[in-house]
Amino acid sequence: MSESVPLRCPACGRAHRFAVPSYPCACGAPVAPPLDPRALPATVTHRSWEEEWVTVHCAACDRPSAWPRPELGCPCGTVLRLPVAGVRDAPGDIPPRPVRPAFRPVTIRTARDAVTAAALYLRWLGHRDVRRADRRPSSGIGLAARGVLAQVDPTVRPADARDVECLWLTATTESAACVYFSLAGYGDEARARADALGVPLFVLDLTGTPQPVNEPAEAFAA
Repeated sequence: MSESVPLRCPACGRAHRFAVPSYPCACGAPVAPPLDPRALPATVTHRSWEEEWVTVHCAACDRPSAWPRPELGCPCGTVLRLPVAGVRDAPGDIPPRPVRPAFRPVTIRTARDAVTAAALYLRWLGHRDVRRADRRPSSGIGLAARGVLAQVDPTVRPADARDVECLWLTATTESAACVYFSLAGYGDEARARADALGVPLFVLDLTGTPQPVNEPAEAFAA
């Protein structure tokens, strides 16, 4: 489970609970940048490509990789960059800016179209080996790629907290990251639970374009 820490915005004093997003290593194990509890978050006033990456070693295979620095956006407009423990800046390991074509969605008319849209999006993000998951989820349809487990819910019922928890538990047992795609969106409890567990949530609009609805989803899409 990703590390979760309390934070307070220095600008407006609002309290937050931040869950560090995890990313799949090439070996398939989830990797989450470890936070430094002794250092204070820094307010982001300007952005630099080099400053937004750190090198983190996978606990499973010790592979070093560059990952985005953890950040929290407050509703007041302040962006906090959280300090990471035991890692170094990664200018030498920063992957080049991805030059990828624009995502080409498929119009969603059926449940199968929704699954196709999610699979195309995962492939567009670089997960080439997308396939049907071995385990059938509690609702919807499961997709899997190396190190990633996705659930696609094409029904007209918003996903609830139990749906999110079941996906997260299944992914945890398989040492994989997870992501949820829903056609009807999410209830408030589902969003809160996803934020606590670090589960990326996407809504599929009728054009077939997944839209991130929480911070883990924005990090996953990046």
